[in-house]
Amino acid sequence: MDRFQLCQALRAAGVPEAYYEIPGCTHGRRPVTDRYFLEERGGQWLVGIHERGTREVLERFSAEDRACRWLHERLTAEGPPPVPATPEETDALLYDSDGIQRRAREEFERALAEARGRAVRAQRRPD
Repeated sequence: MDRFQLCQALRAAGVPEAYYEIPGCTHGRRPVTDRYFLEERGGQWLVGIHERGTREVLERFSAEDRACRWLHERLTAEGPPPVPATPEETDALLYDSDGIQRRAREEFERALAEARGRAVRAQRRPD
């Protein structure tokens, strides 16, 4: 898969263009939202997140095909099905919104740190 085929596949899957930045594929204005990016630099294909004006590389690939497939998987993954809240969780949602927001930020920071760690490990190993 090359980047043009990736764009066609993402469009066919209904993934909004605002979610990704792929050279030669996205149209119109540059999206202002945070998004994934794909770029070729120095013979490597980089995939990462463009967030708040900063680009963070998550994975590096020597082949365009592998980079495109990795990005396609991330943008089209459905994720786990929702689980209904228990009565206790419903009460917590109603009465502890500040705590829930704090914990969500903490979980997000942990997930981001884990992604950064994977990117560092990927840089250390050959593709």
